[in-house]
Parts: sequence; structure tokens; C-alpha cells
Amino acid sequence: MPELPEVETVRRGLAPVLEGRRLKRAEARRPDLRFALPERFAERLEGAKVLRLDRRAKYLVAPLDTGESLVAHLGMSGRFTILAKKGTVRPGEFYYADAPDPAHTHVVLVTDRGDRVEYNDPRRFGYMTLIPTEDLEAHAYFAGLGPEPLGNTFHAEHLARAFAGKKQNVKATLLDQRIVAGLGNIYVCEALFRSNISPKRAAGRIAAGRLEHLTTTVRDVLNEAIEAGGSTLRDYATVDGALGYFQHRFKVYGREGEPCPNCAAPISRIVQGGRSTFYCAKCQR
Repeated sequence: MPELPEVETVRRGLAPVLEGRRLKRAEARRPDLRFALPERFAERLEGAKVLRLDRRAKYLVAPLDTGESLVAHLGMSGRFTILAKKGTVRPGEFYYADAPDPAHTHVVLVTDRGDRVEYNDPRRFGYMTLIPTEDLEAHAYFAGLGPEPLGNTFHAEHLARAFAGKKQNVKATLLDQRIVAGLGNIYVCEALFRSNISPKRAAGRIAAGRLEHLTTTVRDVLNEAIEAGGSTLRDYATVDGALGYFQHRFKVYGREGEPCPNCAAPISRIVQGGRSTFYCAKCQR
């Protein structure tokens, strides 16, 4: 599933095309994605002006001048393609993938400038809805989410409070969206490695000084991934159907048995909470 950097990469690619534009035409080619589309979905979008394009955790959020916000989640294989008059938008450098199958293009938006945005999702695990903008924070998708890891409210003091007394391992704790919004399995593995923290260590037993380092490395890993276009595992693609390449910079993720880049000990893999964890047992304590 796309993680925060992938969603942020998509947001940055879509923003120049959608922000400040009016939706001249909207088309829903089926009544549902993962969930049913809201009643009169296309009709409610047509004529609306996109005020801006935000991201909250792994959601794209587009407040409209109608008082509603278009909310989209990419699921496993959802992708946006931009067909603009000036050409294909490529927000970053990527390895290029095949174009998505038009048979799986389910939602189409056309702006007043003539740019066309298509949402393609062969598995239909993604979803879209319309929520009154004033109700966003209280909506089930967003209520209870923790701070954004790239925002000002994510810092060592926050983690110290959130981790206090926790016997749960730090890997699972960081994946709890109530503690940090948008962090996923890949980047937690990478951040813990860079912080020299074992994914098996109890969250409540990490010293304050190490939490300072951890918050910094979380930001660094996410920012590097965003600049590179996201991790792009197997079938995930950016807005132009292209594959990102941060996966080729992973220090530990997906590298079981390979030498640790720091000490040359073999990278280990364990399963925590049903997810693979990759780490160096020698470097990470």
C-alpha cells in the first residue's frame, strides 16, 4: 500500500493542475470503488472550484468552494494520470512503467483549463468521498489521528509522552496512526535502522536523547523518499504512471541476508503484527 511519501508525491504532482481550477466536467464510470461513491458524486463535483490540495496521513484532501472536500485514498493500486495541454506532469525522477489499462479508469476530472485527471485502480481498493469541509476533523477517517511526521507538532517531547509506560515494541507503536499519522511499515524500518534502535525494544524504554534522533531520522527518511518520488513497490505508480526509485536506496527494507551497510552483519527479517520487519541485530539495540 502506498505510504506517506507516495501520497505526498502524488499531491505535489496534482496540485499545479487542480489547485485554483474549476472542474468543468466530472465523470464516475462506476457507482463504487472500494466503497460506494456518494450520491450524485459527479454532479456535486461539476462546477466546483478546487481551493487547494492537501494531504492528511495517507489521504488526499481537496477543499472545494461548495463547502465540501473531495477525499481520496489510493488503496493498493490506485493511481492518477494527468493529461495536460503542456504535456505529462512528472514530479521528480522515476523509472517509467507501462501506462495504466483504460478499462480500469473509474473517475475522470476535467478542469476549466482543459487538463484531464484520470483515476485508475485495477484492484479498486482505493476510495473517494465528499465530506463537508467543516466536519473533516471529526470524520471517522481523521478523528484521532496523531500529528503529521513532517509537521511542527511531531517532536521528541510528543513521542516521550506517547511512549511513556508502553511495553509494546517501538515498531508497532510507530505504526499506530493515533501516535503518528501516515507512517508505514517501510519507512519505520528505515528510520529505526538509521536511529540504531531495535524494532523489538519496548517503546517506553527508549531514552529521551534517542527519541530526538528518531524524530529527526523519520523526517529525513520521509523527505528523501518524497524527493525521490516514493518507494514504489511492484505496482504502485506516481501521477504519470511512473515508478519511483527510493526503493533502491533502502538500507534494510527488503534486504534480508544482505550485509548491513554499517557493520556488514546480515540483515535480519522478523514478523511483527503480521508485517515484515527488516533490521540489523548488531547495530540496532
